[in-house]
Amino acid sequence: MKLRFAGLLTLSLLVLTGAAPPADLGDFAYRQRPGNQLPLDTAFRDETGRSAALRDLLGGKPAILALVYFHCPNLCGIVRTDLFDALANTGMVAGRDYTLIALSIDPSETVEDAKGAKADDLSRYPLLGGQQASHFLTGSADSVQAVADAVGFRDRFDPDLKQFLHPAGIVFTTASGVVSSYLLGVGYEPGDVRLGVTRANLGSIAAAALPVLLLCFHYDPQTGRYTLAIMKLLRLAGLITVLTITGMLFLAFRRARRRA
Repeated sequence: MKLRFAGLLTLSLLVLTGAAPPADLGDFAYRQRPGNQLPLDTAFRDETGRSAALRDLLGGKPAILALVYFHCPNLCGIVRTDLFDALANTGMVAGRDYTLIALSIDPSETVEDAKGAKADDLSRYPLLGGQQASHFLTGSADSVQAVADAVGFRDRFDPDLKQFLHPAGIVFTTASGVVSSYLLGVGYEPGDVRLGVTRANLGSIAAAALPVLLLCFHYDPQTGRYTLAIMKLLRLAGLITVLTITGMLFLAFRRARRRA
């Protein structure tokens, strides 16, 4: 998996040992809910200003759902860029093979925000069928929360930084709006995206993905630096990784000595 940081916050805690990150941030990982049903009667507005229920937007196709916000200063742009980049190299056609839904988690964002984000993404990655079968949505806080709860997405707005703390990743759903699988973090490969769509098209429900916590938060665009709190957590992530590798090497060495 390719990872692009490019001066943006990427807090990655790969929980290999079962050790959890600090509760105030660990609580914002995706609580994966394979097999859960999306609230299909919930209505949103797309980038044209049209109001439609989620079931109508799916269009009878498996869907790729990205919960982001369009003025995000951190990872949301990378989530969309990596997703569009991967889709452009899958050979799939939007509207024939899948429906793409980018849903803003910020209830203050408008139709114009969605319209601008879609125009920008499609200008860089002109997906086949993308104009008709990709929907950039805004909605009320209750509507967004209903979808977030269905897929296990958790977020919190920081009034001081004016940013949302939330996990990065995308969700694949079946044509009937059932959660099929997840791709967590960023750096999506075309093969992984195609597999997610194919699985969803077959109505297959995958096991929960590897628990990677990648948070979009606390990057200061004015200074181009991480905040002290995040730097501490990045160091903790590095420590967890070192301890995990050390433990694995120790166990392997001990097994080798027993066999000798």
